[in-house]
Amino acid sequence: MTTDNTPVTPDELHAFVDGELPADRQGAVNAWLASHPEDAALVAAWRAQADAIRARYGTAANEPVPERLALDNVIRNGGRGWRGVVAAAAVAAVMAFVVGGVAGWMARGASAAAPSYFESFTNDALAAHRLYIGEVRHPIEVGATEAHLLPWLSRRVGTAIRAPELTSFDLKLLGGRLLPGMQGPAALFMYESSSGERVTLYCSKLNLARTGMRYNANERFAAVHWIEGGYGYVVSGPTDKPRLKQIASAAYEQMENRAPPANSRSSLDQLISRRGS
Repeated sequence: MTTDNTPVTPDELHAFVDGELPADRQGAVNAWLASHPEDAALVAAWRAQADAIRARYGTAANEPVPERLALDNVIRNGGRGWRGVVAAAAVAAVMAFVVGGVAGWMARGASAAAPSYFESFTNDALAAHRLYIGEVRHPIEVGATEAHLLPWLSRRVGTAIRAPELTSFDLKLLGGRLLPGMQGPAALFMYESSSGERVTLYCSKLNLARTGMRYNANERFAAVHWIEGGYGYVVSGPTDKPRLKQIASAAYEQMENRAPPANSRSSLDQLISRRGS
């Protein structure tokens, strides 16, 4: 039995915009859009694009049939010039198809290439990761040992920030920096292993619905990202999916439980939490 909690596929969103969604899925899609603002924004954008296309080209479909192509005149003329009539009819059919269908397909093609708001957020985090992990002398703006690192980033990002303790993954906090984000300043923390591997944690305000953890990767880097309490988080690193997901899960558990690892009293000052003290 279909429920409102059933995940909605991209194809169903396109069918919803095109007016081709089966009736038994309308309720599920409406419920999904009500609880997933980024998908609702995409649907609104597709509809606006389709309306713009129809406004630009839709008048052709509503133009009256020329007098010479009226059925009575064709019959009266004994079918003379029938080839021209057939050609004109074909053109009219094509125009109707274009107006009725191309808007949906153009919106579909454009949306396939356009990332969602959350994907754009993650792409920003990955871009910052790619840029700064290659720095030798200045990978971070403020070092981990400097007392003002966390108060400064907390004040700018708008929530109490503490960097997670990841020594169980052989990752040591180097420090952090302030970056521009999509909805305000973003904090970027950088960690480094004894072998030189670098992992970053990106945090910024993101007024979207809460999500579970999601993984995506390209040829060189990967990210685990999620939204919690009005803030987005992205853990970026090498494309070792099991390890990166473990790191992200450990960071998430520390954020939510605010419990320091055993035998690490100082780690209480290195958690990242949206809740504050």
